[in-house]
Amino acid sequence: MRIPIRIKIVLLLLSSCLQAQEKKFNIHTVAFYNFENLFDTINDPTKFDDEWTPKGAQNWTSEKYNQKLINLARVLSEIGNSDNPNAPTFIGGAEIENRMVLEDLIRQPKLKKFDYGIIHFDSPDNRGIDVALLYQKKSFRPITFSAIPLLLYKKEQPLKAIEKDKESDEDLTEVITEKANRVFTRDQLLISGFLENEEIHLIVNHWPSRSGGEKRSSPYREAAGLLNRKIIDSLQGINPKAKIITMGDMNDSPFNKSIKNALQAKANKQEVPEFGLFNPFENKANKGLGTIAFRDSWDIFDQIIFTESLLQKEFSSYQFWKAGIYSPTYLIQQNGAYKGYPLRHSATEVGFSDHFAVYIYLIKEIK
Repeated sequence: MRIPIRIKIVLLLLSSCLQAQEKKFNIHTVAFYNFENLFDTINDPTKFDDEWTPKGAQNWTSEKYNQKLINLARVLSEIGNSDNPNAPTFIGGAEIENRMVLEDLIRQPKLKKFDYGIIHFDSPDNRGIDVALLYQKKSFRPITFSAIPLLLYKKEQPLKAIEKDKESDEDLTEVITEKANRVFTRDQLLISGFLENEEIHLIVNHWPSRSGGEKRSSPYREAAGLLNRKIIDSLQGINPKAKIITMGDMNDSPFNKSIKNALQAKANKQEVPEFGLFNPFENKANKGLGTIAFRDSWDIFDQIIFTESLLQKEFSSYQFWKAGIYSPTYLIQQNGAYKGYPLRHSATEVGFSDHFAVYIYLIKEIK
């Protein structure tokens, strides 16, 4: 595969730091974007989508829906263009109502030429929103994919069942755990396949929200992190050198327990052990960068984290190069109380999202 001269120049600058000889590389962009309420206009009685209908609170008409699709397609086609003129090979997405809206999205003029495939499952989320993966068919061949449920419950109440032992007359207390009030949230989407001729695994996430407060809801996201780690461990058990990328809106920062303790993600490459995980977005958070803003405080909820197997110094196979946050001027609110925030939908304007997109590059030397 020939790659544009611009890519060759940028990557030659990279390679000059490693070796004093000319090298050329192939490049792929892996992106994640929270689409923020990508709903169609049709009322689905099985979902809480009444707000996103023509007669709902958002007055969600066909005109607004179509503009939302145009807006999203523009963003998705441009993520990572500073170093790779091709649109992302992989796009993880969140807050998606159904497969139909994704089919409408990839038919947009800005995306149609890239011939994206769709991997999507309906999840049990109360709001009726799902995660999905878009992938360029020319570069990636999916082999297996599944939606792995995250089983959460609001409370666990211990109940004591007391009875007498007939022979000793001794109290026997059995502690029974009653699990009630399941929290229905998004499944974790696992996709395995081949990027060109290399096996790769991707997990797309949208972890439980901070509804009820960060501290109170943290155990839910910690459980999501533990499930994620279990999936990764299983894949590494089959192939210790498996290349695994987990991405999504984690609703937690790189410093929270779900990332640091459950996933055990590291910020420094040198600290990542064998089978460990690297999070390039922790250092970006340390610099004050963000993908979402709340009360004038920035945080990075959207992250792409991956295994040590993508941190090798030799580029004979696809390896991580660098990461970024996509936040061009047109995605930023320019005035009003939310000046500087991501430009989201409002009563007067069909925006983009309340999140910025994140991305990483994978590169491989051309022999």
